[in-house]
Amino acid sequence: MILLNGSIVFPHPESNHDHDVLAVGGDLSIERLLLAYHYGIFPWFAEGDPIMWWSPRERYVLPPSEVKVSKSMRNIINRGIYRYTFDTAFVDVINACSYVKRQGQPEDRGWLSEDMIDAYLSLHELGYAHSVEVWNQEDELVGGLYGVTIGKCFIGESMFSKASNASKFGFISLCQHLDKQGLQLVDGQIHNDHLESLGFDFMDRSDFMAFMRSNVMESLTI
Repeated sequence: MILLNGSIVFPHPESNHDHDVLAVGGDLSIERLLLAYHYGIFPWFAEGDPIMWWSPRERYVLPPSEVKVSKSMRNIINRGIYRYTFDTAFVDVINACSYVKRQGQPEDRGWLSEDMIDAYLSLHELGYAHSVEVWNQEDELVGGLYGVTIGKCFIGESMFSKASNASKFGFISLCQHLDKQGLQLVDGQIHNDHLESLGFDFMDRSDFMAFMRSNVMESLTI
């Protein structure tokens, strides 16, 4: 594991054969974050801890055209219980996500610090970070997600739900839209049961890196 300094550099992810954590330290500057995402590296750490930069040996990914839509979810979609929007309430979405516990996270600490929120707000203003909002019939924000688009890859960071299946509705809607736009992969980063139910599967780090190398030149506007 490499300790980063002020230089905007990372060790090559494929040099980190036996570990998922690639480096520690550095900062959350826009330049460092964009470099990280272009190479499939992402920050994940508990508030108060040093910044940890991850490049999992197995990524959890999904081609958007292959998202699983269960019979019950089709019923929810057809009933018009929810509607979705893009990039209309990014601040509200990321703040709501900050209260969601991530797998492996200490119970007494959040994973989205103020510095991280500020960094993603800057990425949003530059057109890299995007949000999906889910609204109920009373126009209340009841679910959503946010992530970063690099080339033809949407890198999902977090989602939240305040109503039954609201985040699933938002994610399915996002996948359907991105598939129409030519997006080829959604990166869920690491496994969890929620993503598994939506059709995600594992991809070796080397294959993920090859995908990123061949697809970072084209940017997608959602």
